[in-house]
Amino acid sequence: MSTDQHTVPAPVGGSLLNATTFTCGVLVVVMATIILIRMFFGLASTTNVNDGYSWGIWVVVDVFIGSALACGGFCMALLVYIFNKGKYHPLVRPALLSSLFGYTLAGAAITFDLGRWWNFWHIFWPGYFNVRSVMFEVAACITLYIIVMWIEFTPVFLEKMGLRETRKKLNKVLFFFIALGIVLPMMHQASLGTMLVVMGGQVHPLWQTPMLPLIYLLSAITLGYGVILFESCVAASAYRRQIEVPLLNPMARVMLGIMGLYLVVRFADLMVRGVLGYAFQLNAVALTFWIENACFIAPFLLIGTVEARRNPARLFVAGLAVMLGGIMLRLNGFLIAFDTGPGWSYFPSVPEMLVTLGIFAANVLGYIIITRRFPVLPREDAPELPRQDAQLAH
Repeated sequence: MSTDQHTVPAPVGGSLLNATTFTCGVLVVVMATIILIRMFFGLASTTNVNDGYSWGIWVVVDVFIGSALACGGFCMALLVYIFNKGKYHPLVRPALLSSLFGYTLAGAAITFDLGRWWNFWHIFWPGYFNVRSVMFEVAACITLYIIVMWIEFTPVFLEKMGLRETRKKLNKVLFFFIALGIVLPMMHQASLGTMLVVMGGQVHPLWQTPMLPLIYLLSAITLGYGVILFESCVAASAYRRQIEVPLLNPMARVMLGIMGLYLVVRFADLMVRGVLGYAFQLNAVALTFWIENACFIAPFLLIGTVEARRNPARLFVAGLAVMLGGIMLRLNGFLIAFDTGPGWSYFPSVPEMLVTLGIFAANVLGYIIITRRFPVLPREDAPELPRQDAQLAH
């Protein structure tokens, strides 16, 4: 790993109180208030879920989509530790931090949607384990992955506290947790696709296939790199830092390669099963199918060439497009193209949407606080002044 001063992580510094943190704080308080109401007065007091649609946006968006958007840390670990691409190391900590908050809040969000939330501890008690359940596998993997990520991120806190010896001891065993941090998300991201498979005919043929575990895994990896592109550009703009184009450029090429494989698998599966014709029907489901896949195809047009990938604006839009594609894939499968039969319908309530917004606000707020006070982002020194300006400064 390079020890160049520009790759050494350092706190960004600055005030924690600004318009962004204030807005996020208000949204978090609103979310906490709604959650308290839900906990004491039941699901019906805050949500529109019903017997036909027992999973609202608190599960689909906050957990299924939220965990996929939090795959950046896992994706960077693949590049740096498995494929030995050490040049990407400056991107590891920011990606891990984003994943840490995303998964932790997604794990917490699961309890909001449980009817008897006080029995949540059953997930962790061996006597209640159902090892044949795909939901149990997802819950177990996500729980373990959250613990693993907090351990992986511990060196950041140890550096801040000056505990170098403790950090050295942790580094000796950290490889084990890094390995777990690669295996666990691969397992549960594939299993999220399996959860859709077991729902059978309730899911539209355009999204119901035995290939869903592979489709969901490939899309999650693609989504992880898309989030890193998006996040790097936003953080650079917010903190007035240089965008890491020399790193994002080749990483974007890796993302395009995986996304190309994803699209081949996706459309080959549709053609082999003979259901592609549904995509050309004049209805809302077909429209959302093409919106989803247009988002995955757009990055090839935006950053398909080396020159285009040197443009930060194009990298940002491409990352955003990938994120929207991954979001639509999961929304389509679990909500939009999910039909439990006549008489049932679902649209999220205002409190549901506010809680979801609050969870994303908590992600942003946590990211700002940690990056400003702890060594996460690469150190960026002030630009050198020309000699004449330097003399004036003295």
